[in-house]
Amino acid sequence: MSALAQPLAQSVVQSVDWLAVAPPVVTAVVALGVLVADLFLPESRKAVLGWVSVAGLAAAALLLLPLLDGDRGTFCTGGHARACSYTADRFTLVIQFLVLGGALLAALLSVTHLDDERRRVPAGEFWFLLLSSSAGAALLPASRDLATLIVALEVASLPAFALVGIRHGDKRSSEAALKFFLSSVTATAVSLMGVSFVYASTGTLYLTQIAQRLPLVDGQLHTLARTGVVLTLVGFAFKTAAVPFHFWVPDTYVGAPLPVAAYLSVVGKAVGFSGLILVTVVAFPSYADVWGPALAVLAALTMTVGNVAALRQQATRAYSAVRLLAWSSVGQAGYLLVPIAAAGYTEDPEKAIGSTVAYALMYAAVNLGAFAVAALVGRGRVLNRISDYRGLYATNPLTALLLAFFLLCLAGLPPGVIGLFAKVTVFSAAVDAGLGWLAVVMAVNVVIALFYYLQWTALLFRAPEGEPTRHRVPAPLTAAIALTGMLGVALSGAPQAVLRFAATGLF
Repeated sequence: MSALAQPLAQSVVQSVDWLAVAPPVVTAVVALGVLVADLFLPESRKAVLGWVSVAGLAAAALLLLPLLDGDRGTFCTGGHARACSYTADRFTLVIQFLVLGGALLAALLSVTHLDDERRRVPAGEFWFLLLSSSAGAALLPASRDLATLIVALEVASLPAFALVGIRHGDKRSSEAALKFFLSSVTATAVSLMGVSFVYASTGTLYLTQIAQRLPLVDGQLHTLARTGVVLTLVGFAFKTAAVPFHFWVPDTYVGAPLPVAAYLSVVGKAVGFSGLILVTVVAFPSYADVWGPALAVLAALTMTVGNVAALRQQATRAYSAVRLLAWSSVGQAGYLLVPIAAAGYTEDPEKAIGSTVAYALMYAAVNLGAFAVAALVGRGRVLNRISDYRGLYATNPLTALLLAFFLLCLAGLPPGVIGLFAKVTVFSAAVDAGLGWLAVVMAVNVVIALFYYLQWTALLFRAPEGEPTRHRVPAPLTAAIALTGMLGVALSGAPQAVLRFAATGLF
């Protein structure tokens, strides 16, 4: 090899830190294994695919433990301006824990659901799609260039479209998948256009290099760069279900299989918000005067529209509980946006982002718990209406108490201390950033949300109408409800631990 070729080969060929990339890689490998095994297993034994998937997600989550000793990066450029496409730092590990833990709980819900609907939902395809989406969701928080970020976003999103519409012969499921697909494709197209404008004006896709070069863009490219920043933010606003880009959420959650709706409400949100954090705080800090006010307005609109719409659902007892949870998740997205907006106004953005991550951890645990109880009630009541929860305490006392606890956490009331702590943390982030008006809007929305959460909670303890229906709780569903319940209670006992765990380490 010539002297000229040797440094060229060294710059192109590099070693891969397999331990750093292990969580998404293991999830993807298990997905491929499940797909191949589905071809050879008889129909009577395909239930084992679900437990293999649960074990694979648990193994991927455990592989996060060896990464706690320090930041690791791979697929990096050489030279003095070193930048990596994949970084396993504190922020990455916390979000990957949220994603893989949420996917694991959704998988436990799915084991029972697929057993009930084995004729309408193909098991092999379902588990392959769920694991593939989880692999993309685990890759996204580690992405540190725009190309990897967009690819991870699509790997997480594309299987989710199919999961929403996977039920054979279900018109509502197909319509929900189509609406979800069209909105997400639009978001991707807008994001790609924004990314191309940013690359044209800075000449790089690495987030840290973009942050360095954006302030130096000359006058001729300044408008192009600003347009690219705005379009990229709009694309991620679709993914977070921020108003006015939220229209797909209610129909998608109601039309999808319930475990898929639970998965989208937690893992889907984690994907959108982690991507939004990376592009705003890491890549576009010099444009904080653009995205800070924009996200503050979006946060106010999102929490208000979500909570008012949820209040209207609760007023009609015939409405689906899942639809109420869908609108509630839109309102919760507004709270999650508040600290990200505050990061554009403060000199300590890491603290503000830590508030979003802490709130996301709380929301993931208790929202998945609420969906788990909804899955239980839905086994006996197909429509899963709000009125179906009346008198749940008389038939399933422990389940009713846990659902009441989850709803009080979402409302931010004791004994749901972790919910109260998370809301106070987000409220403090807004006040510390000088966004007093946004803190007031949040306080008003918390009061609005109290009404429908407490009304649903009270319904659990009222006398049942007619003969009470006793619900048999399968083992996977019992495990999901118990895990979320224990996690919520433990976090309420030590809420400060959540904030310490959520320290992002992005800076």
